[in-house]
Amino acid sequence: MAGRKSTKKKIGILFAILFSVCCLLFAVSFIRISTVQVSGNERYTAEQIESVIFDTKISRNSVYCYLQYRFRPHKSIPFVEDYKIVFRSPVKVEIIVYEKSVVGYVSYMNSMMYFDKDGIIVESTSEKLSGIPMITGLEFGHIVLHQPLPVTDSGVFDEILNLTQMLSVNGIVVDRIHLDADREASLYIGSLCVELGDNSSMNGKLSELRDILRDYPDLSGTLYLDNYDESNANPMYRFEEK
Repeated sequence: MAGRKSTKKKIGILFAILFSVCCLLFAVSFIRISTVQVSGNERYTAEQIESVIFDTKISRNSVYCYLQYRFRPHKSIPFVEDYKIVFRSPVKVEIIVYEKSVVGYVSYMNSMMYFDKDGIIVESTSEKLSGIPMITGLEFGHIVLHQPLPVTDSGVFDEILNLTQMLSVNGIVVDRIHLDADREASLYIGSLCVELGDNSSMNGKLSELRDILRDYPDLSGTLYLDNYDESNANPMYRFEEK
């Protein structure tokens, strides 16, 4: 008799637990994410990232979002390496975006093949990415996505990275960088061509260019900075107007 009462009591407790769990799950199923904060994004707006992650009505459900994020492959976003979803509360999340490092692109079979600092092709698209220059003058073979750009000397990517970083530091946005057979660089900014020559004293050359563009923003023609001499306090540069 005592055994039956004990069994009934255990069943009652188990039923109460299951009922509580069901009620909790039912209540949680109605909790929706209402506030989204996005960080780490530069190439996309917060609204664009949010619309990709929460692309369906159910995706804003807190439980569904958590399970989807933990146990399903993350959504593919061009130029984004990965992202993290951090729950700040049941109704508030932060999406931390880790963008791919892109330094330039080459034109290949009617597509723009963007590559990172190591020369790895990270994206193929017909979309022109703002602030990323086209690189010309490189000789390469067949291109494969997520593989290195097949050039003879991979050291050229270090030069491209250094140049693009110095351009960024000086606030200079270029449309195209051309490297000739001797690795001498030319910049194309609108209708202006800037001959930089070899990579010696590059920081000084770009500082001069920054100041020239500030004073003469509408230059059209060819500016020769390849004879830059950092010891010359009052330099003069040749300019051929278009």
